Amino acid sequence: MGRPYSDDLRERVVSAVVKGGLSRHQAAVRFGVGISTAINWVQRFLETGSVKPDQIGGYRQRRLAGAAPRMADPTVRKDFTVRGPGGRTH
Repeated sequence: MGRPYSDDLRERVVSAVVKGGLSRHQAAVRFGVGISTAINWVQRFLETGSVKPDQIGGYRQRRLAGAAPRMADPTVRKDFTVRGPGGRTH
């Protein structure tokens, strides 16, 4: 995933649509962004009053809750491999 577009570019595209009278498609072509990108930016501006992007990344809660998985249990034999116990190949 790439970096978000600059706020300046976002503001110019939205301004061209809202104040300049261009369609979203025309603004996208003029500023070299995707049509759906221009549509989403204008929609975000009309809904929130801002063109700032949403947060990227952040805290993700662990999927496993409660006890740790069995493989992390220290009482489990450590020499287990895909080939079999002890790594023997016969």
